[in-house]
Amino acid sequence: MEAFKSGGDVLFVLMGAVMVLAMHAGFAFLEVGTVRRKNQVNALVKLFADFCVSTVVYFFIGYMVAYGVNFLADAAMLTGAAEGSPFAKSGYDLVKFFFLLTFAAAIPAIISGGIAERARFWPQVLASAILVGVFYPLFEGIVWNGNFGIQGWLESSFGAPFNDFAGSIVVHAVGGWMALSAVLLLGARRGRYRKDGSASPIPPSNIPFLALGSWILSVGWFGFNVMSAQKLADVTGLVALNSVMAMAGGLLAATVVGRRDPGFVHNGALAGLVAVCAGSNLMHPIGALATGAVAGVLFVVTFMLCQNRWKIDDVLGVWPLHGLCGLWGGIACGIFGLTALGGLGGVSFLSQLVGSLAGAGYALAAGAIAYGVVKFTIGIRLTEEEEDRGADLAIHNIGAYPEEEFIKR
Repeated sequence: MEAFKSGGDVLFVLMGAVMVLAMHAGFAFLEVGTVRRKNQVNALVKLFADFCVSTVVYFFIGYMVAYGVNFLADAAMLTGAAEGSPFAKSGYDLVKFFFLLTFAAAIPAIISGGIAERARFWPQVLASAILVGVFYPLFEGIVWNGNFGIQGWLESSFGAPFNDFAGSIVVHAVGGWMALSAVLLLGARRGRYRKDGSASPIPPSNIPFLALGSWILSVGWFGFNVMSAQKLADVTGLVALNSVMAMAGGLLAATVVGRRDPGFVHNGALAGLVAVCAGSNLMHPIGALATGAVAGVLFVVTFMLCQNRWKIDDVLGVWPLHGLCGLWGGIACGIFGLTALGGLGGVSFLSQLVGSLAGAGYALAAGAIAYGVVKFTIGIRLTEEEEDRGADLAIHNIGAYPEEEFIKR
């Protein structure tokens, strides 16, 4: 029975890891459908490359920073088969690494959508390696491993530790606020704003691809949230129901406020899912619905402000979607997780507020450091000629539709 239990946990976490890995295809198609045709190949290549670079740096550096665990041992030791091995049986610790890697790799995937269409390839990959290898795991370890005693301080000060069950703050807010720093450092795309300061619209290139990206992300999100239990015995249907309720609330609210615009509709579902991650293990489903609905409105309103009033050229709206909705999700956990509002309790509003704001502030600074260093040393922006030509031809020497290019020649 012990072997059956350990094997079941391995399979459970492995399935979660595969589902979150599939979400990266969702990130890719969401970006491909939003950027112009001349930048679609670049979106696909850089997201896959970012994932693989994240794998290497998280394996050798990031996981050690967050959890104090390294894998520099023989295979018998890693799988728990050797006598005295500190690793769990059946290779559970290895699939746990795989699962948490897919979370870590979401950081550059989130940022990619914000800085799309104007970033050089290798400098952007270097910045991703710095964030996944150092800055992200530092915060991850604080929240999910109790590093530096900060969780203990929050509990003694406010009555409960900071609760972020599936990463509204650790993954989404951190990625979104890092993206804001990157977007501001790169500046707007050429032609995005006219000389008088007014916005010059750049429409999405492919709505079906955009919608496909949203659907893939939405399906994979149930691995992201439900499998965050990390043990088969700890799984609960509450997380699944709260996730689908928040998704529905986000989509419906964004549909109304965004006047049925397909970009808002499909991102509204994601806004709800981003927001519910933190408290999906504690909220009542009605609280999850409300959390998602607020996130849907928040995304639409702040996306429009970013693009038109604040002149922040965040191509996919990743700061509103992940940064602000993630921040709201961390705080909402401290509201709708309370027993007074039907939640399971064991959460403190002040802990959630302090932890959420600290995460956003830390990520903003970390993003500024990583992208600032790259910008002022080797440069991160495409030249004007390369940007006008498009990242596909400038970087990869082929477009998304090679046959059309051949005919033109």
